[in-house]
Amino acid sequence: MGGTIKNVLFLVADEWRGDTLGLAGHPCVSTPHLESLAADGTYFSRHYTQASPCGPAWASMLTGQYLFNHRQVSNGTPLDARFTNIALEARKAGYVPALFGYTDTPRDPRPGAYEASGLESREWICPGFEPVLPLLFAEKFEPWRQYLEDKGYPVPGETGNFHGLLALRHADATSPFGPSIYKAEDSDTAYLTDGLIDYLREQKGKPWFAHFCCLKPHPPLVAPAPYHLQYDPADVPLPVRRSHPSVEAQQHPFQNWLLGAQSLFHHFQAETAPEDVSEADERAMRATYYGLCNEVDDNLGRILDYLKESGDYDDTLIVFCSDHGDQLGDHWLYGRQGYFEPNFHVPLIVRDPRREADAARGRVVEQFTEMIDVMPTILEAMALSVPAQCDGYSLQPFLHGETPGDWRAAAHYECDFRDIRDQGDHVALDLPENECHFAVIRGDRGKYVHFPSLPPLYFDMHEDPHEFENLADDPSRAPEVLTYAQMLLSLHARRADRALTHANLGFDGTKVGYS
Repeated sequence: MGGTIKNVLFLVADEWRGDTLGLAGHPCVSTPHLESLAADGTYFSRHYTQASPCGPAWASMLTGQYLFNHRQVSNGTPLDARFTNIALEARKAGYVPALFGYTDTPRDPRPGAYEASGLESREWICPGFEPVLPLLFAEKFEPWRQYLEDKGYPVPGETGNFHGLLALRHADATSPFGPSIYKAEDSDTAYLTDGLIDYLREQKGKPWFAHFCCLKPHPPLVAPAPYHLQYDPADVPLPVRRSHPSVEAQQHPFQNWLLGAQSLFHHFQAETAPEDVSEADERAMRATYYGLCNEVDDNLGRILDYLKESGDYDDTLIVFCSDHGDQLGDHWLYGRQGYFEPNFHVPLIVRDPRREADAARGRVVEQFTEMIDVMPTILEAMALSVPAQCDGYSLQPFLHGETPGDWRAAAHYECDFRDIRDQGDHVALDLPENECHFAVIRGDRGKYVHFPSLPPLYFDMHEDPHEFENLADDPSRAPEVLTYAQMLLSLHARRADRALTHANLGFDGTKVGYS
């Protein structure tokens, strides 16, 4: 196949660390279906999401923008209707992008926000997507809950929230990590996979665009059998960290605050302090996370098998990624909080079916790539223009065996940690709301973390890949720190919102130019 892509399959797993892949050299995890996809496509080994937690990360993924431009700063923050997104752009080519799962992007609540597009967006679904099988947090994962009830599972009528449903364990479970009450073939991941395959069967050769978004391996860490025992806890690596949280807390005021403010409930199904978690539970928690990754991998294998059996495989651009990672106890942190690599380094595998990509099959790209590159990559494959709002660049040159000479030398990501609901975060850190933020520039050697009013951090990623030694105050490193700080400032200056930059009106109101 040459020319323009016919179909697009955009796969996203929630909270999947970039190092948790067999092809990434993980010491125990095997992900055979993703490894097979990478062997037939391109694996981007230094791929970074733009933000954390889920909502801001998804906004960057779907709009191609850095957080400082789209400003969806936290879960629950609406995405401004003035921004286009991958689904709205795909509709320009006649596609109706089908959604399986969720997008975690609340719609703009202002009256008339979508009048210009002619679309009304369902709450919590990114405008432009057709919710074929939505599983929404706000709706507590209906209709999957009803599906389980119809299958005879003892599902309470009211589970409190979606976490409560996902954390239900089998009556005979002796561990907080599972097995779940539901069989693997009835899990939320399998349920979405069945729905996607049924949908693809119905297309009968017509072009399609499907966005498949599964929650796993996002906590709660409760896995269905046999995935709860996929890995022997004795074989999994222990977290990388200092001897005690109090030692880790000395690195920075934000780290000190975060260690005390975090909750471990969704990782251990109980509130506990990090230092009170036993080694056995620590290993079991990690083993369960890896098992959930394998559950996702197996279901992706089912999807890939269907594409090959149906003849769609060689007509379909396939993209696999994750919104953000998880600390899994590294630095005594759990979840997607903090400025460390496990939160922001995520997988990216792209399989371009066209002949032009044949020479690059199995390629491993070591240049820095970012989640904002996904939208331009898909649009270029569909022969669509990339909107001026996009901060990212198409990865097509890499997919076709080329290496752009002027490609970025560093990755950038951010986190806004204010608590919009109760304003608690900035009170705890004694910071005003607009200073509850950090921005990072991560180069090959150095990594610089900037806070508006807290001290900066600087790590030498060659000598200290696990980010234990903050060198920001080391006089001998001052030139490096200055260089990276200037890189971060220059990036913001170059990429700041350019919405009307190319519009120009004469003093008489005549339109001089617009693009």
